[in-house]
Amino acid sequence: MEKISIVLQKRDQSLKAKELLLADLIPIEFYGRGLENMSLQCDYQTFRRAYRAAGGNTVVELDVDGKKINALIHEVSFHPVTDRITHVDLINVRMDEEINTQIPLEFVGQAPAVKELAGTFTAHINELNIKCLPKDLVHTFEVDISSLVDFHTAIHVKDIVVPEAITVLNDPEDTVANVSAPREEEKEEEVVPAEGEEATAPEGEEKKAEEGDEKSE
Repeated sequence: MEKISIVLQKRDQSLKAKELLLADLIPIEFYGRGLENMSLQCDYQTFRRAYRAAGGNTVVELDVDGKKINALIHEVSFHPVTDRITHVDLINVRMDEEINTQIPLEFVGQAPAVKELAGTFTAHINELNIKCLPKDLVHTFEVDISSLVDFHTAIHVKDIVVPEAITVLNDPEDTVANVSAPREEEKEEEVVPAEGEEATAPEGEEKKAEEGDEKSE
């Protein structure tokens, strides 16, 4: 996988996080086993482009004052209104040690049970928990949903094809996706009186009828 580089600077501790954001800079915390934790900052657009390409499951190369460090983008916080990035956590990665992370699923193809039977497609799992060396990470796992031919078929974790170097940690029998039958509109059943019985009007209408008889008397 192509390595993505991000140039960062040591954070200006004289500025609060809000002031950094106003200056179009993102406050970043780096956590590293065997390395000193660092408070960093990065140009907003530089990080946004790198995050769009890397996501949270691609090793990025940090360039901090000329020092190169391998890391994963662990957590990204967004403003609830503007949806702009407000804070980032990065974690150190050792290329010779396996890591646990999540890989998103990308559903491709078309399910016959949706197209021909008007069913509803449901994804029960959108990412897989995996373990592998950092160099073996991939962006996504493709899941072909064309096998969903009716409402009785389903795709399970064991059906997803993954590279040999990656170990999937989910239960192999977990359902990933299926198609459910369309719901039929419930029809009101008409009450038919049994032979020898008179049809009974609803309680409200029966009361109105009685009141009308009293007035007529």
